[in-house]
Parts: sequence; structure tokens; C-alpha cells
Amino acid sequence: MNTLQNLSLAVFGGAQTRVGNRNMARAIWSGTISFGLVSVPVRMTTATESKELRFHFLHKGDLAPIGYDKVRKDTGEHVDPDEIVRGFEIEKGRFVELTDEDIDRLDIELTHSIDICDFVDIDEIDPIYFRKAYYLQPDQGAEKPYRLLLAALEDTGKVAIAKVVIRNKQHLACLRPWEGTIVLETMYFHDEIRKPESADGKGDLRKPEIQMARTLVENLSSDFKPEKYDDTYRKELLALLKEKAETGEISPPPAEEGEEGEVVDLMAALRESVERTKQQKKRPSPRKSGSTRKTGSTRKTPTRKAS
Repeated sequence: MNTLQNLSLAVFGGAQTRVGNRNMARAIWSGTISFGLVSVPVRMTTATESKELRFHFLHKGDLAPIGYDKVRKDTGEHVDPDEIVRGFEIEKGRFVELTDEDIDRLDIELTHSIDICDFVDIDEIDPIYFRKAYYLQPDQGAEKPYRLLLAALEDTGKVAIAKVVIRNKQHLACLRPWEGTIVLETMYFHDEIRKPESADGKGDLRKPEIQMARTLVENLSSDFKPEKYDDTYRKELLALLKEKAETGEISPPPAEEGEEGEVVDLMAALRESVERTKQQKKRPSPRKSGSTRKTGSTRKTPTRKAS
């Protein structure tokens, strides 16, 4: 294992993420999918993982890790884990304890069922509603009804809208087929979506500006290929950490060429962008190689502010 891999493990806190067979993933929830009179026992596993680098807080003098202690807010006294309970603040300064026994008294069907409400076209759902993806796998003996629901979703092109309780919170959810599996996407409820602030400002858009912006979008349009995009910031940050771990210092950044913050006319900026995209399309595509092209070495175009 090289220095960069070791460094990556250290940044993540010493735990290496293992990506293996999906079916071997630990289930975080189990229950049944209910639609009509049909019930499909399933187990739920996470479908995604974060590659975000997680840093530690360290003492400035000797870089010793900083820990945190659970204390009473009123006295500052330490509290042992077995003395800590869960509660909800119903009004300022007044709490109600909620035990595991209290939660177990809730309707078992509510907490262990994915209750399908409707089947809709996925194009009707704005992506802002989606939260997190999970795989639903059939329990042993439930393979046939599972495949039946999967086939029905694939044949009709519909997705199922359902409700499910995960970790003491009820979620709206979307069940859809993907890669031969049913994926459950948790969703926000309607009243959880905030209204955006108005983007209206001074000055009307001119037709030539709209047409030029449309041309720029069309020139930059292509098929979505997820493998095309990677976390270049994470790679550069790991390389920076590796350099500092090996040499004790970091090389100064390359000098930026051109003026920063140059104010130009919006139409002129659009026109220049369109011309650049046309030239890029005329260039022959670079040959594919086994190594990933380093984006950090590419000279950046100075940022311009449109007036």
C-alpha cells in the first residue's frame, strides 16, 4: 500500500471502506412492500457512500487528537453513556423522554412496511424532492413477488410513491427499477421544500442574449456519463497532504495569468464562450489511456465578471 493510500486511510480515521458484493451489505431496515393485497418481504441496504475527506481536530502544539466529552449543560459535569436518555423538547426547557419501549408501542405495520400509495411517471417528480438512495433486496422465499413488482415497474415505465419509517422518521419514498434491482429513494415531503428567493433584478433580457446563451448550452451538451466526472478537489487535497507529510511543506501555487475580476459586457462574454466551444469541438478527441488526465495542471482561464 503506497503513501497516498495510507494517508487516505488516516484522513478517514483509520477505517478502510470495503466495496464488495451488494448482497453482503448489512441491512439497515427490514419489512414488507405492500401494494394491493400483495406483500413482498425485503431488506434495505445503502446504495451510496460518501468519499468526503474527514479531518480530525488536533492540538496545535503537538498535533495530539482532541476528544469531546458529554457533559450536563447546566453544571458542566461529565455524564456516563448509560446515564444518557433520548428526549424531545416540547417547549422551552421542558423535555419528554422517549424510550425504546415507547417506540415499540407504535403500529408495527407503520414501522415495518413500505406502503405504496400511487404509481406515477418519474418525469413528474422534480429532483429537488429526492434525498438518499437505498437498495431493496428480497428476503429468502420472496424472490418471485419481488421480480413481479420489478417487472411491472419496468414494463409500465412507472415508479411507486410510498411511505416508510426509517430511524424514527417517516419518509415519502419513490420505488424505481435500476440495474435489475428495486431502488428506494427517500424524498422530502411537500412542506419540507423551501421556496426560493426571487432572482428578478434590474434590466430585461434581450433576445440576442437568450439566443447566444442557448447556443452555448447546445455546444456544451452531451450524453450523461457518470464515469466522466470525478472528485478532482479530493485528489488534489490528498496529493497536497501527501506532499506535506513527506516534505513538511507545500509548494506555492502557480501564478495566475491575466487579470482577475475583469468586467466585460455580458454579450461579449457569451460570444467568446460560444467561439471557444466551437473550437473545442473541432479539435480531435484525445486518445484514451489507462491513466486519468490530471486536471490540476490545466491552466485556468481568468474569471470575468459580466456587467
